[in-house]
Amino acid sequence: MIARLAVTDACHPTLLAGAADDTGGMFAFDDSPQRARRTPAVVTELADGEVFVFGSNASGHHGAGAARAAFENFGAEWGVGVGPTGRSYAIDTMSGFDTMLEQIVDFLDYARAHPDTTFLVTPIGTGIAGHKVEDVAPLFQGAPANVVLPQVFVDAFDAQ
Repeated sequence: MIARLAVTDACHPTLLAGAADDTGGMFAFDDSPQRARRTPAVVTELADGEVFVFGSNASGHHGAGAARAAFENFGAEWGVGVGPTGRSYAIDTMSGFDTMLEQIVDFLDYARAHPDTTFLVTPIGTGIAGHKVEDVAPLFQGAPANVVLPQVFVDAFDAQ
């Protein structure tokens, strides 16, 4: 089933480019069975072809939270705060909302370019960075099917 979400001011035009369809301002989020998987609250291991997506800071100092887990468990390199690193993908959530938005756009492009990889997204930006779930979750509405989202983001879609 495809759920239709109204495009709101909270959705950035860059994210919606190419994702809006002919539904008159509605936006599709695929909640079909193949899309039913959710990122676990705690990721302790990755299967082959999986990548751990976490919130970082620009300097790549992975000292706490999911960033620490990426560093300790999934090969994130100290000093790499953006993009692919080890079996992880870093998104800078600490340099402001606009920076995070741009990096989410870049990440979604990267995920589309790597359809055989599954990306497990943590609730980035909603911990130490202090952004609200209802502000961050809509940024992932156009995510391709190989991007697995945390339940808290999906719940935010349902609340809209």
